[in-house]
Amino acid sequence: LPVLSSGQSRADWPEKIRYFILPVIVLTLPNIAYFARFMRSAMLEVINQDYMTVARAKGLSGRSILYGHAMRNAMIPMITVVGLQLPRIIGGAVIIEQIFAWPGIGDLVWKAITQRDYPVILGVTMIIGVAVMVVNIVTDFIYVLVDPRVSLTDGTH
Repeated sequence: LPVLSSGQSRADWPEKIRYFILPVIVLTLPNIAYFARFMRSAMLEVINQDYMTVARAKGLSGRSILYGHAMRNAMIPMITVVGLQLPRIIGGAVIIEQIFAWPGIGDLVWKAITQRDYPVILGVTMIIGVAVMVVNIVTDFIYVLVDPRVSLTDGTH
């Protein structure tokens, strides 16, 4: 696998996939481990709830109980964790772009910091801040889809 460059000089897309493998693994592997550990603890907490005992007593299949009841309720805190990891992933992308010599927003920030280009630093900070706010709003909308108890209105209308 190529260690440096993003494969920009290559024209064919299947060849470019090789350039993505190492950066994606380095950026996502710690997050996958964190998410798996958090999801496991959320599932263990949900499985011991009374409604799970009722679902088993009704005679529902194990798969139906796991995916229909447990997974849906365990996803609620997981959505929060995934949404809060975005700034960490963006910060990691700055480092990954430097390690693998990729041009991108991380490279732009690094050059702006080393050259003391304050308007660029301010602009990138604003863009990342807006991205974090948008992800938080999208997270709130996903809550409504996953949990029927949550609504976007206060319920007085």
